[in-house]
Amino acid sequence: MLRLEDLKIPNLEPVNLTIEPGECVGLSGASGSGKTLLLRAIADMDEHGGQVYAENIAQDQVRAHEWRRRVMLLPAESQWWFDKVDQHFSAPAKHIEALGFGQEVMGWNVSRCSSGEKQRLSILRMLSNTPRVLLLDEPTANLDSSNITRVEDLVRSYLSEHHAVAIWVSHDASQLERVSRQQYHLSDGILKQVGAA
Repeated sequence: MLRLEDLKIPNLEPVNLTIEPGECVGLSGASGSGKTLLLRAIADMDEHGGQVYAENIAQDQVRAHEWRRRVMLLPAESQWWFDKVDQHFSAPAKHIEALGFGQEVMGWNVSRCSSGEKQRLSILRMLSNTPRVLLLDEPTANLDSSNITRVEDLVRSYLSEHHAVAIWVSHDASQLERVSRQQYHLSDGILKQVGAA
């Protein structure tokens, strides 16, 4: 479970939100509306007010690096700092085939990967750490339709299997309807619910 209690970040009204295990919440809003800043606050990457709880553990009771293993942010642009793909994994990669790769991908040079391949690999890297909360910032922006389906299916399966929760940011309303039972829109500093199953 993820719970936000009066979470305060600049230019945003305090946010109160609870996401139950296995659930995904969809988040939309114009560029610059604060979606990424909200995710960064939840991941304890930026200063903020209020409190965030993951599985009833308060953010301020956990060291930042430990929190970020439980509550992981997948940024819109993934970062790669070593030459080889497998050097970026601290645990064995699972779900490789589910995202359309063969096992040999772990031996690839990062420089040979397209932006879409890097995006799918960053999802594998995230899931290899078995986080309890997935903060997904436009996770399929660089993907074609078949790979979008792969990512959506994998995240749905992961949430169900691990009783994890997710916040999925997208500009695609139809995607948010597919992946989430509740959708919220961020506009003029206010987070409003706009859809529910």
